Amino acid sequence: MPRLSPRPRPRRRSLALSLVGSATWLLVLAPAALAADGRGFYGATNDKVVVNWGFIVIIFFPLLALVLTLIQNRLEKRKEAHKAAQLQLNDPRWRGGW
Repeated sequence: MPRLSPRPRPRRRSLALSLVGSATWLLVLAPAALAADGRGFYGATNDKVVVNWGFIVIIFFPLLALVLTLIQNRLEKRKEAHKAAQLQLNDPRWRGGW
């Protein structure tokens, strides 16, 4: 049985340091990347834009929940139909021949 080293391997350590460094660098540069004279990528942001975006978010999440629930119900019905078909095939009346 191989002995497990308590220290991380150098390759994993360098990968972890690289990922942490990259994430930190991206977080530092993100505000400057999307800011064009402080206007952002959408343009001038006023109260109307923020309120409309908020309404879109409020409408989106219940619709997402509804759609995912409908999909799940449809899949559950298919699963139950499949189980019923399997049980019907395993019925002893249909086994054998003449």
